[in-house]
Amino acid sequence: MVQVRTEQPVSQDGSIDLPSWVAQIIAVDPLLDAQGLLSACEFARDAEQKAKETHNVWAEGASSLQIGLEIAQILVDLKLDQETLVAAILYRTVREGKAPLGEIERLFGPVVSKLIDGVLRMAAISASINPRKSVVLNAQAQVENLRRMLVAMVDDVRVALIKLAERTCAIRAVKNAPEHKRYRVAREVADIYAPLAHRLGIGHIKWELEDLSFRYIEPEQYMHIAGLLHERRIDREQYIRRVVQELREELQEAQIDADVSGRVKHIYSIWRKMQKKGLRFSEIYDVRAVRITVPEVRDCYSALGIVHTRWPHIAREFDDYIANPKENGYRSLHTAVIGPEGKVLEVQIRTHAMHEEAELGVCAHWRYKGADKDGQSDHYEEKIAWLRQVLEWHEELGDIGGLADQIRVDIEPDRVYVFTPDGHAIDLPKGSTPLDFAYRVHTEIGHNCRGAKVNGRIVPLNYSLKTGEQIEVITGKNGAPSRDWLNTNLGYINTTRARAKVVHWFKLQDRDQNVTAGKHMLERELTRLAIGPVNYERLAERCNLKTSEDLFAALGAGDVRLAHAVGLAQQLLEPHERSVQQLDLIPRKPTQHSAVPRDEIRIHGVGNLLTQMAGCCQPVPGEPIVGYITVGRGVTIHRQDCATALQLSSREPERMIQVGWGAEPVKTYPVDVLVRAYDRSGLLSDISQVLLNEKMNIVALQTSTSKEDNTAMINLTVEVPGLDELGRLLGRISQLPNIIEVRRQRH
Repeated sequence: MVQVRTEQPVSQDGSIDLPSWVAQIIAVDPLLDAQGLLSACEFARDAEQKAKETHNVWAEGASSLQIGLEIAQILVDLKLDQETLVAAILYRTVREGKAPLGEIERLFGPVVSKLIDGVLRMAAISASINPRKSVVLNAQAQVENLRRMLVAMVDDVRVALIKLAERTCAIRAVKNAPEHKRYRVAREVADIYAPLAHRLGIGHIKWELEDLSFRYIEPEQYMHIAGLLHERRIDREQYIRRVVQELREELQEAQIDADVSGRVKHIYSIWRKMQKKGLRFSEIYDVRAVRITVPEVRDCYSALGIVHTRWPHIAREFDDYIANPKENGYRSLHTAVIGPEGKVLEVQIRTHAMHEEAELGVCAHWRYKGADKDGQSDHYEEKIAWLRQVLEWHEELGDIGGLADQIRVDIEPDRVYVFTPDGHAIDLPKGSTPLDFAYRVHTEIGHNCRGAKVNGRIVPLNYSLKTGEQIEVITGKNGAPSRDWLNTNLGYINTTRARAKVVHWFKLQDRDQNVTAGKHMLERELTRLAIGPVNYERLAERCNLKTSEDLFAALGAGDVRLAHAVGLAQQLLEPHERSVQQLDLIPRKPTQHSAVPRDEIRIHGVGNLLTQMAGCCQPVPGEPIVGYITVGRGVTIHRQDCATALQLSSREPERMIQVGWGAEPVKTYPVDVLVRAYDRSGLLSDISQVLLNEKMNIVALQTSTSKEDNTAMINLTVEVPGLDELGRLLGRISQLPNIIEVRRQRH
C-alpha cells in the first residue's frame, strides 16, 4: 500500500515554508510546541546552508532538512511526542555530519540527543548489509541475526519508530535511483524493517514498505498484480468504507457490540498468497476484506448470520477456525460473500481476545521459539512484547517517553550480535570476547589470533563485545593458542565452543610439553596467591589422577581447570597453615545465610555501628537512604531527599556515608596484595578502577617508588569474598600496562 505523500509548503523563493509546515503539524496534534518544532527546523536549515557554503558537506538528492520534515510527517500520524519529532527533524543533519551530536544535546536536550544516537547505531546495520552476499546468499540465518540485532539495540521504542519512518522515506526516494541502489534498499526493507513494522503493529507503514520493496525486488510480478487490480486503490478504499458503514448499522440494530474495520489487500500480500497456495488472481477472494471483532464467541456466530443474511456467501469459502482451530492455535470465522456492486468481499469475525492472540502471536510473518538450538533463553519475544506494550499504552494515554520509563523492565539480552569485516552478522553469548568471536568464525582463525580491532580500534583479547560492533581479527603466521587463554581469571575465553577448541589443540601436543607447561602454570598461580607448600601427589589424588605428572599433563592439556586445582590445593592446607595465611578462601557454592531483616541498616565499608532513624523524615524500608555520623549517637539514617540531610550534606559532606537496607550479608576476608610496576602517571587510578569494577573494598593502601629503576611498590589490603574472586582480581591487575608482578603477600 503506497501512501499519498503530503507535499511540503513552499515559499516564493522556492524554499520550504517552515512556519506553514509547522502549522500543518500542529493541526494534526495541537498539543505540540510550535516554537520548539520551528527552532529545530531552522537549525537544520541553517546547518545545511552552512555546509553548502563551506563546501564541507554536500547532500545527495533531497536535502537533509526535507528528509527530516518528511520523517516527522510520518511520525506525527502516530501521535508521537515533541522530542521524537525534533529528533526526526534533526537526524539526517547529524548523520550527514552537518552538526555534531554534542551541539544537539546542548540546544535541544539529552532526550533528543539520545534518540538520534540510537537511530545512528541502528544505521550501522544498514551500512554493513551486503544484500547480494549476506542477505540473499546466506538468506535466513543472516536475516534472523540482523533482526535480532536490530531489536537488541532498541532501548527506546521511539528509536525504532524514527528508523522505520526514515526507511520509509528512503524507499520512497529511490524511485529514480540506479537499479542496484533500489535493490539494496528494497532488500534491506523487505528483510528487516517491514517485518519489524509488522511485529510492532504499525500496519500502514508495514504495507507501504512491503509493496515498495516488492516493486523493486520483483518488478515484473508487481506490475502484473497491479495490472490485474484494474480499479484504483482509492476507489477500493471508498468501497470498503461503504461496506463497513452498512455492517455497523446492521450490527447495531441487532444490538451486537462490535468493532468493524476494513482493509484493502495490498499487492505484496496478494502475490504471496498466490505463490503460497498456487492460486490464480481470480481465486483470491480477500482483495477486499472486512474484520468484525466482538466481545463473546456467541456474538461471532450472530454476526456471521447477519453477514450471510445481508449478502450471499460463496460456496466452499467458509472456514470455522473457532470450532476447529488451526494447528498453531489461530481462531476466527472466515467467509467470502458477493457484496455490493457484485464484488467479492472477505469477512473475518473473531473476539477481541482472538484478535489480540492472532496479532501478537501465531499470525506473525516471522517468529522465533522460546529457546535457540543451543538451549539459551531467547529474550527477543520479551523485547518485542515490551515495545508493543509501550505503543499500545501510548495509544490510550499518550506521552510515550514517560510510559517507557514507567513500565520498563530489565530485559537483559543473553546474546550479542556483531559484524565480520564483510558484513556478516554473528551472534554470540553475552560477555563474549574477540577470541570467542575468532573461534566462532573458524578454528584456525582462533588458533592464529594475536589481536583484534573493534570498529577500527585495537582492543585487548579479553574485551567484552557489544551488539552492533564490527570485529576484525589480527592473525599471525603459524600461530598457536596460549595456555593463559584457559585461565578463567584472565577472561580471555567465555564460550564453551572456544574453550573446547583450545583444549583440543593442547591435547594433541606432546605429553612432555603439557607436563612442563602444566607444572609451570600451577606453581605460578600458587605463588601469586601465596598458597603452599602443596603436596602435589595428594593434590593429584583429589583430582582423581594417579600421579603429580598426570596432574601437570592434565593442566597443560586443559583437561583440569587451573582454578579447580588451586581451590583443591587450598583445601589441602593444614589448619595452622590456613591461619598463618590469614583467611579461608576456599571456593564454595553460595551458602544460605540468614537474611538481615529488611528494617536493619547496612553500613557500607565499615563494621556495625549504632544507628537510629531520623525523626524529620522517618525513612521506611525500601526508600533510598543516606547516613550522617553524629557526635556520640552513632549514625542517623535519613531519606536521600530529606531537606535536613541535604543541608547536612552541603555543610558537612565528610560526615555523610553510604548506607542501605538489610540484605543477605556477603562474608569477606582481608587479603594483602603486592603490586610491582614501572612507575607511570595514572597507575594507581587504573588499579583503583579494577577494584571498583570487581566491587571490592580497599581497607588499606601504601605506595613507595624507587627512582633508581623507576619502579613503584603498592601494598593493598583488599576485602575479597573467596579465592576465585582473588584470582580474578590479580589477573585483571596483571593485565594493566607497566605491571611487573602482582601477588598475594604472605606474612
